[in-house]
Amino acid sequence: MKTLSVNHLLGIKQLTAEDLHLIFETADHFKEVINRPIKKVPSLRDITIANLFFENSTRTKLSFELAEKRLSADVINFSASQSSVKKGETLVDTVNNILAMKVDMVIMRHPKPGAAQFLSERVNACIINAGDGTHEHPSQALLDAYSLREKMGDLKGKRIAIVGDILHSRVALSNIFALQKLGAQVKLCAPKSLLPQYIESLGVEIETDLMKTLQWCDAVNMLRVQNERMEVKYFPSTREYAMLYGLTMEKLEQLRKEIIILHPGPINRGVEITSAVADSDQAIILDQVENGVAIRMAIIYLLAAKLNITAQ
Repeated sequence: MKTLSVNHLLGIKQLTAEDLHLIFETADHFKEVINRPIKKVPSLRDITIANLFFENSTRTKLSFELAEKRLSADVINFSASQSSVKKGETLVDTVNNILAMKVDMVIMRHPKPGAAQFLSERVNACIINAGDGTHEHPSQALLDAYSLREKMGDLKGKRIAIVGDILHSRVALSNIFALQKLGAQVKLCAPKSLLPQYIESLGVEIETDLMKTLQWCDAVNMLRVQNERMEVKYFPSTREYAMLYGLTMEKLEQLRKEIIILHPGPINRGVEITSAVADSDQAIILDQVENGVAIRMAIIYLLAAKLNITAQ
C-alpha cells in the first residue's frame, strides 16, 4: 500500500505532489462509498479521534466529524468555550489529558498560526491541522484542488485565480501551495491593502483589476472578507469593495468563456459574490462541500495507516 510521506497533516507546504495524488485517489474511492445506500465502512473502528476546535467552525467541524463516523472511528468533540482552557490550562496539558483517555488522532483548529506544528512536536498523537490562524487550512485546499480536478482533469498548466482577502486567509496560502505542486498557474487579485508583503516571493502573479483576472483564468476561488480578523479598515467601505471585487452575473456575462467558480464559505452574499453567481451552474460550491467529506476521509484513513493500528 502506498503511504503518505508525513505522519501529521500540518500544512500543504510539507506534502509532496505524490502525497496530493494519493489523497485524491483515496478520496475517489471514498466518494463512491458515501454515495452508496450504506455510507459507512469499518476501516477505522479501532481508532479514537478528538476534534479540538478553539475557534468557531461549522462546515469544517461537521465535515471532519462526518468523515470520522463514515470510517467507523470513535469520536469525541471538544469545544474550547466550555473547557478548562478558559481556566488557564495550557494547550499541551489540555491535549495530554485528552490523550490519556487513549485518543489516537487530534484534529485541531486554533486561532494562533503554528499551533498544530507546536502540538505535533510535544504530544504523542497524529495531528491534523483544521486551520491555524492566518497560516494554513490544508484540508480546504485539498478539497478545492480535488473539486477542480473533478471538473478540469489534470491541473497542470491550468490558470487558477484567487480573489479577495488574501492577507487574512489561511485558505489562500494552502491553495497556492497545493495548486503549484499540481502544476497550475496561480494569480492573486485583491486591493493592495489585502495582499501580504511577502506574497510575490511565493511565485504567484499579482493583479488588482478583477476583470483582467477573470479574462485570464479558467477557474476563480472567491474568498470571504474576514472582518473578524481586521483590527483596522483595509478598504473604504463594503459597498466599494463589492463594486470593485465582488463577482456578479454582469461581470461573468462580459467574458467570452465560462469559468469555474469556487468559494470556501461561509459566503457573504452581495459582498464577494452575488446570490445569482453563487447559485449558478458555473459555481461548484456545494460540490466542494460534498468533496470535503471524501477528502477528509482520505486524509484520516491515510494518516491512521501510519499509526499501524487500522482495522484489517
